[in-house]
Amino acid sequence: MAGAIASRMSFSSLKRKQPKTFTVRIVTMDAEMEFNCEMKWKGKDLFDLVCRTLGLRETWFFGLQYTIKDTVAWLKMDKKVLDHDVSKEEPVTFHFLAKFYPENAEEELVQEITQHLFFLQVKKQILDEKIYCPPEASVLLASYAVQAKYGDYDPSVHKRGFLAQEELLPKRVINLYQMTPEMWEERITAWYAEHRGRARDEAEMEYLKIAQDLEMYGVNYFAIRNKKGTELLLGVDALGLHIYDPENRLTPKISFPWNEIRNISYSDKEFTIKPLDKKIDVFKFNSSKLRVNKLILQLCIGNHDLFMRRRKADSLEVQQMKAQAREEKARKQMERQRLAREKQMREEAERTRDELERRLLQMKEEATMANEALMRSEETADLLAEKAQITEEEAKLLAQKAAEAEQEMQRIKATAIRTEEEKRLMEQKVLEAEVLALKMAEESERRAKEADQLKQDLQEAREAERRAKQKLLEIATKPTYPPMNPIPAPLPPDIPSFNLVGDSLSFDFKDTDMKRLSMEIEKEKVEYMEKSKHLQEQLNELKTEIEALKLKERETALDILHNENSDRGGSSKHNTIKKPQAQGRRPICI
Repeated sequence: MAGAIASRMSFSSLKRKQPKTFTVRIVTMDAEMEFNCEMKWKGKDLFDLVCRTLGLRETWFFGLQYTIKDTVAWLKMDKKVLDHDVSKEEPVTFHFLAKFYPENAEEELVQEITQHLFFLQVKKQILDEKIYCPPEASVLLASYAVQAKYGDYDPSVHKRGFLAQEELLPKRVINLYQMTPEMWEERITAWYAEHRGRARDEAEMEYLKIAQDLEMYGVNYFAIRNKKGTELLLGVDALGLHIYDPENRLTPKISFPWNEIRNISYSDKEFTIKPLDKKIDVFKFNSSKLRVNKLILQLCIGNHDLFMRRRKADSLEVQQMKAQAREEKARKQMERQRLAREKQMREEAERTRDELERRLLQMKEEATMANEALMRSEETADLLAEKAQITEEEAKLLAQKAAEAEQEMQRIKATAIRTEEEKRLMEQKVLEAEVLALKMAEESERRAKEADQLKQDLQEAREAERRAKQKLLEIATKPTYPPMNPIPAPLPPDIPSFNLVGDSLSFDFKDTDMKRLSMEIEKEKVEYMEKSKHLQEQLNELKTEIEALKLKERETALDILHNENSDRGGSSKHNTIKKPQAQGRRPICI
């Protein structure tokens, strides 16, 4: 009894010790997940759990986003999850999104999962028109998106209309031109066919490399007022702070690179930007919402930290990740080359099989024709033999009749009539018998010659029969399969290996290695320049081609601004950053 009471008490105490939990739903760009979280968990506990589940190590780009009264907010790492101003109704929903953007996607994004999440997010922002993209660039980006989803173009599989249900272009671009969906698909497919051989991760990276040059890529916009009360837009991105006119989000009026900002302070809804150059005036602005001010400060601190981090040597963790990524990329490249070789060998084997089947069918037809010729020869020989036999029998019969006539003539001569009349009659009969005998002799000779001719024809028919049999024997004994000498495909060139010793990475470069590395870098630079030039020519060609179909009255303000920037030589946020330096640090007046 006492033991039972003790066991019930122990069970009750264990039940009380179980922590209380709540349900959280995490929405990524391509999936949804649910977790049971303890009530005491902080933002970092939940964020780390999500990253571990996704296998993501480049965590510094991402965050958990939620919405408060139409205002975006991000989960704080050092604050309890339920202490945030979120709905307490379960499941509590957060969106796992990129909070900070890289300056150079190809150099900074190491993991494939990181590249994929950025690709999906940037693609959605372009389709939702949160990032402005010119029409010709939209078609090129769509072709890379199709390559990432469908793989290499195959005309037998990807037939007309296979993109009918895909959302690939912004609605603004579709409405701007008098073009049918089939016409857009034709232009997208033309570029899609040129991307043959690119894996999914390569196509997604090419997409990001083009998208990162768009003016609105990676920029967070906020409505602000300066100290004069003028309404402006503040843009925060990986390069610095940018001030825009509310009607022009493409070209900033002025920019403050992170390395030229000495301090950013915030107090009582007012921000103060202090440049390093004391000759430049301090810029002050304010926003009406406290939550927006906090978000601006978070983005400023995070982007500045990443800006400074990029300009330092990579940490050991990042070096290890990059080394692993290089090894994984090399392994995948070798695997793709192996698959390509196997595919080529399979195609060659199929072609060889088809050729052998064709030759076998041809030989069967030849054998059938030879058999038919042999049968015809045999029939002809039998017929000639039968005719020769009949002719020979007729010749014997005529010879026998001629002998009988000769005997009759001799008998008549022996029994000559004594009288002249009988003698005359007998002479006449003898004469007739001689004429008849002569005719029979001629007919016998003619029949003998005909028999000889038939024998000669029979001999020729038998000779033709012998040749037909010999040809059939040669066809039957001819080898069916030709000897094959497979030529082994050359192995891919050696891929440089990197040795990880202890907790650090060591590289030993000799002078020759440095020269070779410099030559490879120079070669890659030249190839990149040529590729960029070719890409720009393609974009210009497409722009010229579809310009005649544009509906000018449907152009948006951003379209007009983009065209003006292009006509002026491509002004953008990247070259606007350098304006204060080129203008001798004149005071800022906005």
